[in-house]
Amino acid sequence: MNTVAQAAERPGRFQEFWYYFQENRGAVFGLWIFGLFVVVALLADWIAPYDPTVQYREHLLQPPFWQAGGSLAFPLGTDAVGRDMLSRILYGARYSFYVGIVVVMVSAAGGIVVGLLSGFAPKWLDTILMRVMDIILAFPSLLLALVLVAILGPSLTNAMIAIAIVLQPHYVRLTRSSVLAECSKDYVTAAKVTGAKLPRLMFITVLPNCLSPIIVQAALSFSTAILDAAALGFLGMGAQPPTPEWGTMLAEAREFILRAWWVVTFPGLAILITVLAINLMGDGLRDALDPKLRRS
Repeated sequence: MNTVAQAAERPGRFQEFWYYFQENRGAVFGLWIFGLFVVVALLADWIAPYDPTVQYREHLLQPPFWQAGGSLAFPLGTDAVGRDMLSRILYGARYSFYVGIVVVMVSAAGGIVVGLLSGFAPKWLDTILMRVMDIILAFPSLLLALVLVAILGPSLTNAMIAIAIVLQPHYVRLTRSSVLAECSKDYVTAAKVTGAKLPRLMFITVLPNCLSPIIVQAALSFSTAILDAAALGFLGMGAQPPTPEWGTMLAEAREFILRAWWVVTFPGLAILITVLAINLMGDGLRDALDPKLRRS
C-alpha cells in the first residue's frame, strides 16, 4: 500500500513543479532553447552539412547566402580558411554542452562533499574549509582560471578543470548553509537518536533535503562554464584550433571583424542565446523549487 501511495504521489509532485515552472514564460522559452541546444549537440554528426575542420580554399570568407557573393552551399558563409560556419557552430554546441556537463558534475560533486563535511565537521575544521573557499572566491574567477590553465597548459581539458575549481566554492558554501539549516530540524535529531551513523546522516538523511538550491546553482553554473570556456578559448588558453569551439572561433576571427562580420557574429550569437536560455531556465527552476519564491 505504501509503495502504491508513493507512486501515486510522484506525478502530483511533478505536476506541482511544472505548474510553478510554466508560470515563468521566460523559463519555458529557455527550456525549449536548451532542448534544441541538446539535440543539436547530440546530432551534430547528422545535422552538420560538412566536416567542421575541412577547408574549401576556393570559398575563403564567403558571405552568408542572403548577401551578395553568398551561396546556399554555405548558408552562414565560410571563415578565413574556407571552413563552413554552420557546421562549426553546430559542432561547437557539442563542445559547449560537453564543457557544461563535465564542469557542473565535477564542481558539484566536489562542492557537495566538502560542504557536507564542513556542515558536520568540528568548528576548527569548518573554519579552515571556509577560509580556503573565501581565498578562492577572493580572486576574480576568470583570472584564477587563467592562472590555473597557464600552470596546467592550454587545452580544453585543463580549461574544464580550472573552471570546475573556480566554481566549486559556490557549491561548498551553498551546501554548508543548507546543511546547517537542516541539522536543527526534528527529523535529523530523530535520526541521531535512532543511532544513524554520520555517513547515513550526511548522504541519506540531510542531503536530499538540500538539493533544491543545488539544482538551481547547477543550472546557473552550466551557463557560467560555457561563458568561461569561451573566454578562455578566446584568449588562446582553452580549446586549440582547429577545434570548432565558439570562443576559439571568435579568437580566430578577430582580425576579420571589419571585413567579414559573419565570422564573429554567428559564434557570438550562439554563446548569447545559449547562455541566456540556460539563465532563464535557472530562474524558472528557482521559482518552482523554492517554496518562498512560488507565486500564489
